[in-house]
Amino acid sequence: MAKTGNDGSTSARSIRLPDQHGATGRGAADHGAAPVGGIIERAGRVARPNQRLGQVVPRRPEGITGNQWNSASRSAFDFLVSDPAGRAPSYAVEFVDPGDQTVQARRGDRMKHAVCEAVGLELFRIESSTLRPGTHGRRIVEYVIDARAFLEATGDPAEFAELSPGGPMSYRDIVGRLPDGRDGHVNDLGAMARAAAVDAYVNRELVDPILRSLQLEWKNGPAEGWAWLQVRSGAYLFERVRIWQHRFTCGIEPARLAEDLATLAVGERLRQRDGAEAPLVDRERLTGELDVLRQRRDELENPYAFDHVSFD
Repeated sequence: MAKTGNDGSTSARSIRLPDQHGATGRGAADHGAAPVGGIIERAGRVARPNQRLGQVVPRRPEGITGNQWNSASRSAFDFLVSDPAGRAPSYAVEFVDPGDQTVQARRGDRMKHAVCEAVGLELFRIESSTLRPGTHGRRIVEYVIDARAFLEATGDPAEFAELSPGGPMSYRDIVGRLPDGRDGHVNDLGAMARAAAVDAYVNRELVDPILRSLQLEWKNGPAEGWAWLQVRSGAYLFERVRIWQHRFTCGIEPARLAEDLATLAVGERLRQRDGAEAPLVDRERLTGELDVLRQRRDELENPYAFDHVSFD
């Protein structure tokens, strides 16, 4: 039985996991989340889709107000990752479309994250207008599970570097044989997108074969990745991905992971161009975005990361 305080709230560590079918008494459809596929089993972990917070945390934690709990308990995670026995969740993963971030939605997110903090639940949050849980969730969750498994196997990256100076610092740094026969980073989420850009250029669908990218890390804020590909003169496919890691890490630098996800998103946009003209962003708008970064340079952990960038 969950330990309760004087007000009937649960202790800060009271977390219940779904059964092997991915639900804790009611199906995923009951909480209105979009379907994101079936259960993922990988590297000794199980990722269950469409998990309502109120199913995972059965009672209001200490320090959470009734208003916060009423709102947060109805919200859902796209995936909840745990050990196979379901003894305790490792972390939750959620995908957010920035276009859906109304004032009310942001308020609800703050309440949900307050509950996660109260019970110690790690959260990996991806904000992208292109990456979706139903289409891209499985690939990204499997990638994160593998990265966490590598981190757990190797331990602290600094200590591992001392023990193995020539070894990879993270899962992302592993070098192996690529599909084209070259050696390279086999766990680069953007590799296929860059290869697709070259193919599109060869087929005269683009004016530039190079898919460029940028990584940013905001002080006390998200990591952010940009990626862009020039389709016509002065017109680009452009993607921005922000990630928040609440207590969470998979051993890959957050800004680097955000950059890879943005590159992956451009690749998805490029793939979707088959038979349809994808919306493009003009050079003036991207130059304006770059000017905003320069004005906010003091807010960045890496304030000179974009000095080499130009859309001319």
